[in-house]
Amino acid sequence: MDMELLGWPEDGPTLNLDHERFSYAGKFVMSATGKAVCRDDEIVAAVAFSEDRTDPNALWLRYVTVRRDRRGDGIGPELVGFVVERARERGYERVRIAVNNPYAYEALYRAGFGFTGERTGIAELVLEWPGDRSPETYRAGLEEFAGRDLSGDEREFLDRRREAGPPPVESGVDSGELSPSWETE
Repeated sequence: MDMELLGWPEDGPTLNLDHERFSYAGKFVMSATGKAVCRDDEIVAAVAFSEDRTDPNALWLRYVTVRRDRRGDGIGPELVGFVVERARERGYERVRIAVNNPYAYEALYRAGFGFTGERTGIAELVLEWPGDRSPETYRAGLEEFAGRDLSGDEREFLDRRREAGPPPVESGVDSGELSPSWETE
């Protein structure tokens, strides 16, 4: 699979994704965010991002989407890791994202993020790279989802994950250090 940075926010890249195959597809046609994609013949995942308006050393991942038929393949964490690496090369010290479901929470942990204890509004938990990846912090974030109206699959997933510690980092980015083996084709 090929990872590609389409441009930074000031470049105004846009991306037209099929709304039936990608969540948040409409958010990628806006030119106010940078974009990165993962391709396997065609686009299978995309990330939109922008600078933090209050912290010039931080980048916010605004939307991460993986094509419905490829979810669970580890593509999202890999693409997020690619964006984190590009952000570091550009001088960003932190990358943040707000997640609203336990699946996204787990995927971002696999990309090396940790729960900050903060929320945006009432539904989203803020994760940060590099972040606290201790088992206690991981479980505290999971507990935030416990009182929510979750689907049966989400509830079952949450119950399984509460018993475990944080998942291993799969993206090549861990605790603020890049793995020397992190490369794209």
